[in-house]
Amino acid sequence: MQIKILVSIALLLFTFSSITKAQYTERDHPQSGFFIGSTLALLGNLDTKYSPEFAQLNMGYRVSDNDAISLELKTWKYEWSLGVPLTSFQNPDEKFPGYIREYGFAFAYQRFLWKGFYSAIHVMNAWQLFINESNNKIDNGFQIFNTYRIGYHVKLFEGKLFIEPSLAITHRPYHTEMPPSFKRLDDKRPKYFLGEPGFHFGYNF
Repeated sequence: MQIKILVSIALLLFTFSSITKAQYTERDHPQSGFFIGSTLALLGNLDTKYSPEFAQLNMGYRVSDNDAISLELKTWKYEWSLGVPLTSFQNPDEKFPGYIREYGFAFAYQRFLWKGFYSAIHVMNAWQLFINESNNKIDNGFQIFNTYRIGYHVKLFEGKLFIEPSLAITHRPYHTEMPPSFKRLDDKRPKYFLGEPGFHFGYNF
């Protein structure tokens, strides 16, 4: 399943690279340079059994033809360790005794490399609530969650809209101590995840 997702994203990237250009030159640079957006990860909320109750708002500014910075506001919940591979996702033996709810913000820097191809780094500060199976809070926590992304930026409707299919490595360089029942499961998994697909979209002002 994971391989199929990676291949699909790669095909999208190469298809779009042959038909469009992404850098914002003086000729087609948005008037203000500002943009807002979000991600198709919102579709995960359609899962009625394991909805992540996910929300994200991106607000950014294109500081040059090839550089953009943005602030991302996020909240979501998860019931499995972030290091669980897709083959073990929703395995009841891997499920936390409750869930983790996070609220945070990320600073992101995006650099266009060639045509529409770009790399980006997102550094997220996340405050955590640990909720048990009785839906009671048992602890607080904090983590830094980094995303290292490569992708392709596609301009639509004369640059007013854009989409960005991508692949990423996620990494948790720091987090506070978890409650023992959560820590036992989280310690079984790495603090990184390889090949996470992404699909951002937005509107240029």
